[in-house]
Amino acid sequence: MRNEFLLILNLIVVYSSVILWYYFLKEKGLYCWTVLATITANIEVMILVDAFGMEQTLGNIVFASTFLVTDILSELYGKKQADTAVNLGIATSVTFIILSQFWLYYTPAPADRVFPHIEAVFTNTPRIMLMGLLVYGVVQKFDVWLYHWWWSYTSRRYGSSRKYLWLRNNGSTMVSQLLNTVLFTVGAFYGVYSGEVLMEIIVFSYAIFFMTSLLDTPFVYLARYLHK
Repeated sequence: MRNEFLLILNLIVVYSSVILWYYFLKEKGLYCWTVLATITANIEVMILVDAFGMEQTLGNIVFASTFLVTDILSELYGKKQADTAVNLGIATSVTFIILSQFWLYYTPAPADRVFPHIEAVFTNTPRIMLMGLLVYGVVQKFDVWLYHWWWSYTSRRYGSSRKYLWLRNNGSTMVSQLLNTVLFTVGAFYGVYSGEVLMEIIVFSYAIFFMTSLLDTPFVYLARYLHK
């Protein structure tokens, strides 16, 4: 139960942190969180753990928080600001890939003990991060577009732009996360894991994303309340 407890605690800490960064720094805090989450998720995703009877990669919760960020920005500030957060995530990934690859070309000092571990982690990072970059850009842009499509639809149908926040939040994130799970898992891990493991990662990762999407809805409502 150790991993299960850590994942639940991680979700609470991550989502609460998004709200705290927003509360103290407003939209700038959400932009900063996007940068932090993008780097963290792309490193965490290389770790495979067992939890809730599932074999899954870490990074799912931190990555899910970027959808929470774009939904809050879309709801409170508009599509342009949400797209800005996505562009920041893309720029962060590109820069981090370049910088991390520079580290591998240095010759470590005789007393160094860290370089072998850095090399072990970041030698495999380019493929994962490049695929993460591609999928992140496509899926996040799609998520922002779909969020505003749902918003336009419910506003026209029900005559209110404030109602049905839960629908545009979950209706965009759940579809986007399915697309993200399939594209990233196949692109990043095909040939690394067997087809059976890949399918497990897709199914179980999406199950986690489905739950994280449901659980982030109260935080979007909380952000809107704080904004008001």
